[in-house]
Amino acid sequence: MESELSKTFLKIQDVNIYCEYILNGRPPIMLIHGFVSSTYTFNQLIPLLQKHFSVVAMDLPGFGRSEKSTSFVYSYQNYAMVVKKCLDYFELENVCIAGHSMGGQIALYTARLIPKRIRQLFLLCSSGYLKSANRLLVYSSYFPLFNLVVKRSVRNSSVQDRLRNVFYDHSYITEEHIKEFERPLKDKNFCKSLIRLLRHREGDLTSEELKKIKTPTLLIWGEDDMVVPLQVGKRLVNDLPNAELITYKKTGHLLTEERPMEITENILSYHLSEITAQ
Repeated sequence: MESELSKTFLKIQDVNIYCEYILNGRPPIMLIHGFVSSTYTFNQLIPLLQKHFSVVAMDLPGFGRSEKSTSFVYSYQNYAMVVKKCLDYFELENVCIAGHSMGGQIALYTARLIPKRIRQLFLLCSSGYLKSANRLLVYSSYFPLFNLVVKRSVRNSSVQDRLRNVFYDHSYITEEHIKEFERPLKDKNFCKSLIRLLRHREGDLTSEELKKIKTPTLLIWGEDDMVVPLQVGKRLVNDLPNAELITYKKTGHLLTEERPMEITENILSYHLSEITAQ
């Protein structure tokens, strides 16, 4: 009988972090969601992965059920530190990390921060090569009116339209998807934390930085991804010295919903191939 999913809040860097986990004595895998998302990104994957892994997933500061802190520094380096401290809490070593979209970039930052503790990376339509916000935009973000502009933008942006952008097959979109992706937007501090992310995000790793990451990495991509195009995956697989790329036709950005069985098989096969090679 499989273990049940546990849910808790951890206090990490003075921020309340929502966490879901299943610790069953199997090799550990950490799941990191992307921008304006949550652990719900992996709701199809977790039941499949737990048959082969101990699973830990958390809502990053500013997203999901985690605190929308107005003091946390929302840099990738700081996010990587939060991941490290989460691994510390659960006393996990030799960890695989699966990161979706922005979560893939945070996974790469984590591999740089604690390379000896990260066994493998699984980058699912990972962001890549994005620059930090330009100085004018950062300076503008300190004006009171900027917060009102962001609030209006969030309010006027339909969750259903955003979901259509991340799914190839729109028939997958359910009322539950809309509810879960809309939930954090209702938090009174969501826009404030979003603005702080705009200020603090230092940009994605450069080609030169990526070439120094030796962690075995499997990239998995939807060929119809309209958020992070496949071309980004092709650049990443060339820059990362120990990487492979798998793609799926008729699949969009949220491939964790459209291809959960295939992704689980890819992750397990890649994980076991390393063990066999040793």
